[in-house]
Amino acid sequence: MIVQSITIQGHIIDSLILAKVLDAIVMLGGTFTLSEVTVGTRREDTSHATILIEAPTRELLQEILKTIQPHGAVIETEEDCTVEPAPADGILPEDFYATSHLSTQIRWQGNWIDVPQPEMDVAIILKTSPLSARMVSMGSVEKGDLVVTGRKGVRVFPLERPKERDVFGFMEAQVSSERPHHHIIADVAKRMKAIQQQRKDGKGSGKVLFAGGPAIIHAGGREALAWIIEAGYIHVLFCGNALAAHDMEASLYGTSLGYNLGIGRSVPHGHEHHLRTINRIRALGSIQKAIESGLIKEGIMAACIRQRVQMVLAGTIRDDGPLPGVITDSIQAQEAMRAAIPGVGLALLVASTLHAVATGNLLPASSPTVCVDINPAVPTKLSDRGSFQAVGLVMDSSSFLWELARELGWKG
Repeated sequence: MIVQSITIQGHIIDSLILAKVLDAIVMLGGTFTLSEVTVGTRREDTSHATILIEAPTRELLQEILKTIQPHGAVIETEEDCTVEPAPADGILPEDFYATSHLSTQIRWQGNWIDVPQPEMDVAIILKTSPLSARMVSMGSVEKGDLVVTGRKGVRVFPLERPKERDVFGFMEAQVSSERPHHHIIADVAKRMKAIQQQRKDGKGSGKVLFAGGPAIIHAGGREALAWIIEAGYIHVLFCGNALAAHDMEASLYGTSLGYNLGIGRSVPHGHEHHLRTINRIRALGSIQKAIESGLIKEGIMAACIRQRVQMVLAGTIRDDGPLPGVITDSIQAQEAMRAAIPGVGLALLVASTLHAVATGNLLPASSPTVCVDINPAVPTKLSDRGSFQAVGLVMDSSSFLWELARELGWKG
């Protein structure tokens, strides 16, 4: 039998971390001995456990260690991380360490180094002078970069139990179409108000990120979202060509995909409206100029321009036009989204599968996240891909936005 001793510490009892670690060891075919367990006696106290893991092969032991590391398991005999130079631009060493979105440190020359802005599914680059580490996407790696490999000398920190219990508390992120929604939306509004107040008082620069799809326009959530933005509650917007195009189509023609939003039916030649909208904006040169010229007077884009919301419009292969400002290179769009992530204190992912998953991949696990979609597969998919901090709401986007706006003070 191959034996390895590991330690875990933190709120490992009430957050069920210890139970998850032990269950993973057994499910993968290993055995364990709890050689030491110290349990905190007060709410603020942490607990500590030393676990002796046995496995029949070294390969199985490595698989067990790989599985339990995201729960904060650290090999008891501390060693420096191993690094290898990247063999070419955009190519990682074969045994590169693939990151999670949990807070991470690497050990080098006996010192533990924080790796800032955690993100899942990227690599860690070590800089020796001055000593630092950072997470980078595969495509951003340059030949010769020192890439962390293996699993030695790497430790991650599981999410701590929040001091105040609310819907974002640990183990709250179940997805169900039958869950009550009101208390969740009330907690979201409470956080948005707190972030806005901190910004007004100069006590913080936290941001609320909103990622949304065109179903918001089709379903009737445009007015509510525009009010939320105009009131200063949204600071970053991620969307595609369609949300912007249909928002401005509604402003010019009162339709979305040719469907009249006032009378609830298609209008003659309405399918042309979004194309004519895009064409008019392209003629002016930018969305901002369309707002400033008075062509577009209200709606989501107008509110974003007036409130100076940071917008990243990421295009897809199906886009018409596209609108000026839409990033058509997906890697460039990903980098632009990545650059806007630092400081996000709350993320709302509404009615857009691709933007929800893409944004979830970029967010650190410490960022409270809400995923809203009428299709339960979307928040489930987000959680399955690793964004376990995301609270899933199965409801239509319009109902969510109207109720959220009212919780924030809208009288509409």
